[in-house]
Amino acid sequence: MTLELNGIEVECIIGDLPHERITPQKLRVDVTLEIDDKAASTDNLKDTLDYVKLVALIRETLIWEKCRLIEHAAKVVLDACLINEKVRYANVKVVKAGAIPHLESAAASYGGGR
Repeated sequence: MTLELNGIEVECIIGDLPHERITPQKLRVDVTLEIDDKAASTDNLKDTLDYVKLVALIRETLIWEKCRLIEHAAKVVLDACLINEKVRYANVKVVKAGAIPHLESAAASYGGGR
């Protein structure tokens, strides 16, 4: 079963320029997770992934890491997703808007599983 968490917003330190190392910027994170499909049959919360906790972990991880590159940010989010034993595989996309003039956004994707 696929579970998508789209548009996770987090303000964090991201970037390598001097001003980026002190001023938080907004990232958008999209996560696609492969999980067991038991909850689809049981309709029971205990049988699925607690995505409230996962979103909090993703946000906390990005705030803590203070990444320089969105590529690294995508990897640390992937690692945070795979901590949960209910996640078999995850694909992560991290989007940084306004990274440079005349560019709407830059994004990095990273996927992996157990």
